[in-house]
This record gives sequence, C-alpha cells and structure tokens, in this order.
Amino acid sequence: MKIIVNSIFVEDQEKALEFYTNTLKFVKKHDVPIGEHRWLTLVSPDEQDGTELLLEPNEHPAAKEFQQKIFADGIPATMFGVTDIHKEYERLLESGVKFTMEPTEMGDITMAVFDDTCGNLIQIAQQ
Repeated sequence: MKIIVNSIFVEDQEKALEFYTNTLKFVKKHDVPIGEHRWLTLVSPDEQDGTELLLEPNEHPAAKEFQQKIFADGIPATMFGVTDIHKEYERLLESGVKFTMEPTEMGDITMAVFDDTCGNLIQIAQQ
C-alpha cells in the first residue's frame, strides 16, 4: 500500500492553484470539473508520477471549521520536504510569502512555517 493522493483544504481552488504552481513551483497534474468544483491535483516537478496533492474546497462546515481551528492554533496543515531550507526560505520571502516561523533547527531537522494565503499554514523541512 502507498500514498497516492493527499488533500489540503483551500478556500479558493483557483487562488490556491496560482500560489501552489507559481510560488511553490508544483506542477498541475489533474484538473477535472466536478460540478462547481474541480478534481485539482499537483505534483512535485521532480516526481511527476509521485504523490499528488489535492486542492480540496473547504465548503463542508466540518472542513472549514477544522481548517480555521488548526490555522488559529498555529498548526501546519501539511509538510513539504526541501533540499536547502535556507535557500527556499529566501526564495519564498522574495516572492512575498509570510512566514510564521523562520528556519529553526530541531534535532536533525530544520523547519520553517509559512501562510499559503489559502487558509493554511504549511511547514517545510530539511532533513
């Protein structure tokens, strides 16, 4: 068994698509209309056959409440791995990304947290 799709709730799929592709540099894999929404997945440019990230609308009240509460408590919705966290941190800062935690060493891992502008905190980590 393996993970093939992981979802993240977003307030606006189009806004999320722009941020995740233009700023974070993920690649759109699937964009299939489903009623008023889309099955909209992204992949890493280095692993286009790898795990997909589904940009899932947060319209369900439980999804919206969950997203708002973990954001308010400062809990990242997901984590992405990076090769050089300091370089990625600087690149994202130059793109206007707002960080809630600068790169911080925690044992063998260095991590940082930023606001994805779509209702989530995202953690990046370098091992």
